[in-house]
Amino acid sequence: MSAQPIELHPPNTYAAISDNRLSAEVVIDNYALPATTMVARPDAVHIMLADVDDLAVWLDALGGDVHRGAETDGASLWTLHTRTPRGLRGTTVPIRVHAPVVVGEAILAEIESAVTK
Repeated sequence: MSAQPIELHPPNTYAAISDNRLSAEVVIDNYALPATTMVARPDAVHIMLADVDDLAVWLDALGGDVHRGAETDGASLWTLHTRTPRGLRGTTVPIRVHAPVVVGEAILAEIESAVTK
């Protein structure tokens, strides 16, 4: 009888996703940040918001740049590129906070001034 190795998914991928999710959850809880939906990936955590004004709360807490997506069907996706504060290991996790914006909707000045062109 011979033993066949069990092929597991690469542990680094799942460990990175788990670590990133936990880091983002800690930040969300500590800063009381709005987060409608969270999707953790090995390279970043994506947060979806229901209201563009909630980007200001994230921007205030963590800083970063706002990128405005192309307008399609009367709306665009605005994304805050930010990071968690440094953890115990000295690392940070990239966070992308996304909010849909209908064309012509009023945008808070602090969000507008963070838009990179």
